[in-house]
Amino acid sequence: MSTMNSPASPCRSRRAVALLATALVLAVGPLTTIGAQPASALDNGVATTPPMGWNTWNSFGCGISEQLIRTAADNLVSSGMKDAGYDTVIVDDCWFDPQRDAQGNIHGDPVRFPSGMKALGDYIHSKGLKFGIYEVPTDLTCAQRLGNYPGATGSQGHEQQDADSFAAWGVDYLKYDWCSQVGTLDEQVAAFSTMRDALHNTGRPIVYSINPNSYHADKTGATYDWSAVANMWRTTEDITATWDKHKTANSWSMGVMDIVHINGRLGRQAGPGHWNDPDMMEVGVGTSMGETEYRSHFSLWAQMASPLVAGNVLTTMTSTVKGILTNHDVIAVDQDSLGRQARIVADSDTELVTVRELANGDRSVSLTNTGESAATVSTTVAELGIAGAPSYTVKNLWTGASSSTTGAISASLAPHETAMYRITPGGTISTTQAPPANATYEIGSATTPGQLLDDPGSSSLNNTQMITWDRKNVTNQRWILTANADGTYAVKNKASGKCLDIRNASPDAGAAVIQYTCDSAKPNQKFALTPAGNNGYKLVAQSSGLAVTPSGSVKGSLLTQQPVATGQAWTLVRTN
Repeated sequence: MSTMNSPASPCRSRRAVALLATALVLAVGPLTTIGAQPASALDNGVATTPPMGWNTWNSFGCGISEQLIRTAADNLVSSGMKDAGYDTVIVDDCWFDPQRDAQGNIHGDPVRFPSGMKALGDYIHSKGLKFGIYEVPTDLTCAQRLGNYPGATGSQGHEQQDADSFAAWGVDYLKYDWCSQVGTLDEQVAAFSTMRDALHNTGRPIVYSINPNSYHADKTGATYDWSAVANMWRTTEDITATWDKHKTANSWSMGVMDIVHINGRLGRQAGPGHWNDPDMMEVGVGTSMGETEYRSHFSLWAQMASPLVAGNVLTTMTSTVKGILTNHDVIAVDQDSLGRQARIVADSDTELVTVRELANGDRSVSLTNTGESAATVSTTVAELGIAGAPSYTVKNLWTGASSSTTGAISASLAPHETAMYRITPGGTISTTQAPPANATYEIGSATTPGQLLDDPGSSSLNNTQMITWDRKNVTNQRWILTANADGTYAVKNKASGKCLDIRNASPDAGAAVIQYTCDSAKPNQKFALTPAGNNGYKLVAQSSGLAVTPSGSVKGSLLTQQPVATGQAWTLVRTN
């Protein structure tokens, strides 16, 4: 759940949660061991493109009513938001009677929702919209856990009963929010899967949106692939209407760029029917961001194939905010049928470049000035992986203007501004993956998204074995690639100045991947970067012919060399 920004709304205090002393006992079935990721995605026939809609929480919190939501539905239609794709009205926390009835059934609050939830759903449907609702897999909803709302009406122990009620009311979308510090990842998987199965048992197609990260990001994190459990899943802690809090960890609360740095590296687990969810949008919410940042926020959410869930006050929406939220060219990128999330090409203290493959062969590209001064941000078609055509049409998705280029793409940008383009090749592009340039990169594990090749503890010692670790935006996770005359690369850590090395030039599988004083003559410090598809590379040691491989899927996994096989790809994100 995201933080409310309306002064009239009850404030969520993380300190209050930290002081809670009550233990949470989960009613879950046999637990599965977390390790192997899901082999296949949930196939319930919904969310083939990222869901779009409007949610009550960011602007109204617990201050909701039947009339407010009916008015919101009316406004979605009259404002043109529905026609732009925002087709779901999501009633977040605090809609329910604090007490279940004698049979354990949940009902809408009788004072604020006097007509009942089915009648509300019927009204929403009469507008050509879909009906979304909120619940939790534990005993207390988020507002109840904070003491901002009475009762204990979570779905724990009532999963099938609640799912049946939702289906009877015509619910089309369920937001299911963990919102607790207690519980393991195993318990989360079991609890979220219980409701998945309950929804399936109803026979009604219902988009299943889960949030395993609120209050729990230190245990869950962004890297578990939930695609076999849900249609969309939150990848980070809650967003706030802030551009960047410069976080180095997934912790409450997050700015727009904090989330992009995490969610933007998880593209391999997104696709039709299963989406990374970077949280509801803050466009038009609060006063901490302005038009420039709103456009960037919206552009980057579209590049990440994110669910687009607005949370602004529709009755007072300005023409500027409406223009951003209904930009059909940007929405078309978000809703592209291929469903491929953008990859980050470059990410430094002053720039962010992303590229997304689209169904018709075009590419969408975003150039963001993340710094505090005006700057020019640039890339090339080679860096974007689409070299080979004699020319390219470049359409600016915010101005509508078109131009052409033979290779360079750049924009002069104000602080926090994003230029977003749709690139159409004017001929056949090369399918051969270009080698990386001599530059500094973050080297990310493609098999464990979000984890980077890391010099542990920023060690400067020879023989230190390298690991994978969550991205921290630090120099010991940055590597200088320098091409050798034979086509291999030296890989030097920016913090230590030491080079990636196979210990003792061992030819054996399982030998440690370490750092050592750089020596351009040593074949155990030369690595071929072999294309591995999806713009990833295998790092193959010249001395052994074996590939650099993480020993596991958790942060802190040691790196060794292993026979070349699937699952050894690394992605490169330029940082200079």
